[in-house]
Amino acid sequence: MTDKPPAPITTVEILTGFRGADVHDLCDSAELAILDGGGFGWVEPPEREVMERYWRGVLAVPGRTLFVGRLDGMIAGSAQLMRPPPNNEAQRFAATLTTAFVAPWARGHGMAREIVEAVEDEARADGFEVLQLDVRETQQAAIRQYRAMGYQHWGTNPMYARVGGRTLAGLYFCKTLRQQRESPR
Repeated sequence: MTDKPPAPITTVEILTGFRGADVHDLCDSAELAILDGGGFGWVEPPEREVMERYWRGVLAVPGRTLFVGRLDGMIAGSAQLMRPPPNNEAQRFAATLTTAFVAPWARGHGMAREIVEAVEDEARADGFEVLQLDVRETQQAAIRQYRAMGYQHWGTNPMYARVGGRTLAGLYFCKTLRQQRESPR
């Protein structure tokens, strides 16, 4: 009789401050995701100091919420909920899911879906009716997941990103989180 190791435990939380090794785990996971082609703007991982400043800065930006996924307590993925600026009255019903990733070593445990669901729940709680996002055409697993979660592909930018000298398309998605209110005429 062989004992199976316990199943890994995934959790998702809103991060409001770094404790212990959090910033290092987040940087390590982001670096691995970037190297695997899942960067969120970066093609090559920046110097560690730059990445640490980036993540610390995210916590200070008004209108952004940082979600992290943990696998057995270690940060292995993240996403951000970005709210429109206060002066954008015309689009205040829609928020954006951005900078989503899961480190390659933590994939296959449902963490990406859990992170996206947590972002959706927070957006709904904040009163947003629509969540939008964009992704490189090369991120096929993410594209499949977004479609499976009810996101609608509404447009493609053929010149979205340049990676390794190759121009890549970007796909734009949106999802209705709740019934839109009718505006008076």
